[in-house]
Amino acid sequence: MSESVDWEAEKFKEVFDDELRVLNRRVQHDKNCTLWDIQGTLDSLYILEGNNHSGRSKVNEISLSASIAAYEQFIEDWKNNKLEKNTNK
Repeated sequence: MSESVDWEAEKFKEVFDDELRVLNRRVQHDKNCTLWDIQGTLDSLYILEGNNHSGRSKVNEISLSASIAAYEQFIEDWKNNKLEKNTNK
């Protein structure tokens, strides 16, 4: 793999993992957070992705793609009851 592809894959994984970590923390600590809240943010990310009229840097493109992928994965896990929620609230 070339160096340019290496940094791109590393950046994607870094952002993806960070987003999942934040989403899990949010659900565990915010008893008012719903699936619809998370879906609403994902919908906003889709809009942002489509609003690329003037272009965006490669780093921003990778970060946005990774964020969207993380939200999609998180929502799928939630729907399939794969998330551990804090029940001590």
